[in-house]
Amino acid sequence: MTNLASNLVTTAQAHPDKVAIKLDDAELTWSQLHGLAAKAAGSLRAAGLEPGDRVSLILPNIPAFPVLFYGTLLAGGVVVPMNPLLKANEIEYFYTDSGAKFSFVWGDFAAEAQAGAEGTDTQVIVSGPVGPAEDALPAGEPITTPTERAGDDDAVILYTSGTTGRPKGAQLTHDNLNLNAQRCAEDIIGIQPDDVIMGCLPLFHVFGLTCGLNAAVRQGATLTLIPRFDPGKALEVIARDKVTIFEGVPTMYGAMLHHPAVSETDTSSLRTCVSGGSSLPGETLREFEETFKVSLLEGYGLSETSPVASFNMLDRPTKPGTIGRAIPGCEMKLIGEDGQAVGPGEGVGEIAIRGDNVMKGYWNKPEATEAAIPDGWFRTGDIASVDEDGYYTIVDRKKDLIIRGGMNIYPREVEEVLYTHPDVLECAVVSVPHPELGEDVGAAVSLREGASGDLEEIKQYVKDRVAGYKYPRTVWVLDELPKGPTGKILKREIHAPQA
Repeated sequence: MTNLASNLVTTAQAHPDKVAIKLDDAELTWSQLHGLAAKAAGSLRAAGLEPGDRVSLILPNIPAFPVLFYGTLLAGGVVVPMNPLLKANEIEYFYTDSGAKFSFVWGDFAAEAQAGAEGTDTQVIVSGPVGPAEDALPAGEPITTPTERAGDDDAVILYTSGTTGRPKGAQLTHDNLNLNAQRCAEDIIGIQPDDVIMGCLPLFHVFGLTCGLNAAVRQGATLTLIPRFDPGKALEVIARDKVTIFEGVPTMYGAMLHHPAVSETDTSSLRTCVSGGSSLPGETLREFEETFKVSLLEGYGLSETSPVASFNMLDRPTKPGTIGRAIPGCEMKLIGEDGQAVGPGEGVGEIAIRGDNVMKGYWNKPEATEAAIPDGWFRTGDIASVDEDGYYTIVDRKKDLIIRGGMNIYPREVEEVLYTHPDVLECAVVSVPHPELGEDVGAAVSLREGASGDLEEIKQYVKDRVAGYKYPRTVWVLDELPKGPTGKILKREIHAPQA
């Protein structure tokens, strides 16, 4: 049985009374989760869902998400997770592009979803905390055994962030997601049934979906949910639920590290933390491990790779500042501007990935698929170097490169220096227009509490530590840097103030 939902059936049989999903005082056991998912699957089938039909989920991190995610899979459907903060015109695009037959929506977001559904064939169904209301769909015979699906059948269509053009739907198959969850759970983190995983990453995002939900289901661990990340709430839940595994993006680690409650919170239950989504500043890594007395492992992946491609793993030496080595079942290489392979010590190149984690393609976009995977190797757009041991170090996004008067500047190198300044909480180095040089270096920073915020001093601090052409000529303060749903800093929304 290839259906990803087989993992839920197996775990429910092995650990029927163990807590599967927790949200504050609300709990679902594995048996209850399986039962509710089977009931939802039966209702979907009775309402006309056929294998391969798409079902959208517009839900926060609440128990209804795993219920309806696995309910859709049990019925043979394809899940289309969507950000609950989308507006009606964006929702309409996703509904139309994916051809979603049904869309389960949390009540707070129903008005936008219903407006977005006008003129489409998508039926919007409002969901409660653990699934749709009794009369929202026709009653059907619960589907307890997963509908047969092939390994290369779509399980999820996950839309990319759309930083270039309109979002594209990455087709992630049952094999993609099942194998990547296995790598996360067994090869990288070593998840056991008695582990408690913090579910503060959005489940509609591939990091939270694979490394959080699907890995927990595969191993029978408990997933304790937070609907929206807040550092104080995260610390509270770690102490309350004795969380053993925390998965987050760099800004989450920085926020917890500098929260006033950190010194009074018992976080001794933590045994492993993992970071992904964007590059983890070296200073944040060092401070977090020192404060929390826990290993913080950095890895790398993308929506198109299910997501994990490389990691610093527990069973081999870690190299702080790197994204580790390619995981089992995955190959990585660097391709230079001349199209040739770049080896250890030979400089930088674009990361290309091949393996069982790479998506089948972009939904209904064969030309975009061919451009992204021209020869079986997925082109990531990320620039990196590799050492003799096969450990990769991200230099920057290809599109974030700043070319100042013909000189290449990788923003991450400058950001690493800024993060060592005692006043800087978060930062983003971006391109600013220059009439003669074409581009110049700018830096937006948010400051730690009580910081003086002497911008000239910050500028001089960086100037003293990098080559003369690299330091930011313009530095400005933002109360908070703009972030996406996972907490990743959105550079495309950062612009230098007008003089």
